Amino acid sequence: MANLIKGKLDGKNKKFCLVASEFNDFITSRLVDSAIDTLEKHQVKNTDITIVWVPGAFEIPLVAKKIVDKKQYSAVICLGAVIKGETSHYNYISSEVTKSIANISISSPIPISYGIITADTLEQAIQRAGAKGENRGRQAALTALQMVDLYKSVS
Repeated sequence: MANLIKGKLDGKNKKFCLVASEFNDFITSRLVDSAIDTLEKHQVKNTDITIVWVPGAFEIPLVAKKIVDKKQYSAVICLGAVIKGETSHYNYISSEVTKSIANISISSPIPISYGIITADTLEQAIQRAGAKGENRGRQAALTALQMVDLYKSVS
């Protein structure tokens, strides 16, 4: 029989840092609230959750890297919303933020969870922030919890 390794959703004695974008904060605040709720439901103490607000999505990877380098957290959860406008700005920001988070994640000794909504419309962003369905902040928190345990298992 094959060996199965799967991360558990156990946040006991773990510390998490949420890096969240203030831009589109009417969406991002929903992501942050849902991520915190999810972490607390999985035994993470509120005092073991730190939230760092950055001006926009573009600044998320820069601060996430600084947080990783401090070696104080079990995982970093990146949260934000990039909504398409009338210019091509959306394409550049969403692409660069995604690539930057992926690059930092590859070399990071701790998991970095991606909770950035990229949406064509405000309505899509609202849906993905939990108004009518799943909340991307919740998903990012669950991913971080599972990956923290998985990193431990495969080390």
